[in-house]
Amino acid sequence: MSNLQKMRCIIQPSASSKNLILTDTPLPTPNHAQGEHLIQIKACSPCAGELLWMANFPPPTERTLIPCPDMAGIVISAPDDSPFQPGAEVYARTNYVRPGNGREYSIAVTDELAHKPKDLSWVQAAAVPVSAETAWQVLFVHALPTGGNGEEMDLETAKTAWAGKRILVTAASGGVGIWLVQLATLLGAEVVATCGPRNVELVRSLGAKEVLDYRVANVKEWAQVPSNKVDVVVDCIGGKALEDAWWTVKDGGVVLSIFRPPLQARPDSFEGAGVKDKFFIMQPVRRQLEEISKLIEKGVCRGLVDSVWPLEQYEEVFKRLDGGHARGKVVFDFSLNH
Repeated sequence: MSNLQKMRCIIQPSASSKNLILTDTPLPTPNHAQGEHLIQIKACSPCAGELLWMANFPPPTERTLIPCPDMAGIVISAPDDSPFQPGAEVYARTNYVRPGNGREYSIAVTDELAHKPKDLSWVQAAAVPVSAETAWQVLFVHALPTGGNGEEMDLETAKTAWAGKRILVTAASGGVGIWLVQLATLLGAEVVATCGPRNVELVRSLGAKEVLDYRVANVKEWAQVPSNKVDVVVDCIGGKALEDAWWTVKDGGVVLSIFRPPLQARPDSFEGAGVKDKFFIMQPVRRQLEEISKLIEKGVCRGLVDSVWPLEQYEEVFKRLDGGHARGKVVFDFSLNH
């Protein structure tokens, strides 16, 4: 495929810019020797707050700033030894070291790709990877001691470890939250969740035993009842929710945030004993995403699409994300652009 061909692409002009531009650029050239595949993007999904990532977490090498880490599409060219040959239907959360997938063609390497679940549309598939893999890594790697070195538990070990544990998930109707609720329930944990009033029934339907409407419930007061305390709290939103989360955890428990290091929001008057704090940034792992595909195909778990947009409406999409009220994932559908 000629590099002279052009594709539509949304670009963040600089790390400090919150304004994107839609432009035509040459197609990327995959390096097959480094495991790179050229993918025709059918749908992609941005993350809330990602236009701040470049300033807060600069990529290790300078690159074009293209948003949307999640994608679903068709392999156009591949390394000879790849399990994903041309024509394969794939999805992925691609690595931060390369430009994202807000473009008609993109690059993905073998270790981050997985086979798209057969029954999902392109849009449904693009709503899954970063959210599901983040939740997987919370529950199988980071939230509980697994030998002290962050080893990943297998499914049976994880079920044993989580059986009977209580876990609180904030922003449970968001992209990561819905996966935390479903996977924690699958592992046998008792899930308490926070969300807005219109999402209470949704979150309960995903497996949460108790759902707190954050606009009504005072989480700190709720946690004064000893039986309400949890073993692990997973914060997906930061701010006041992360500060209040500290009050909900038992002595010896864990406060984990995917938003910011929890110690930065630890209340000065907090007196819990032995509480561990954890923060991590997810990394795409092919094997984990293939396991998630199996759960989706079995009907055990599902993603959630908030809304679907053509690429040309990128400004409205990022306003939707910044509003903080997306129910699941916001997705670009490339078939809507023509």
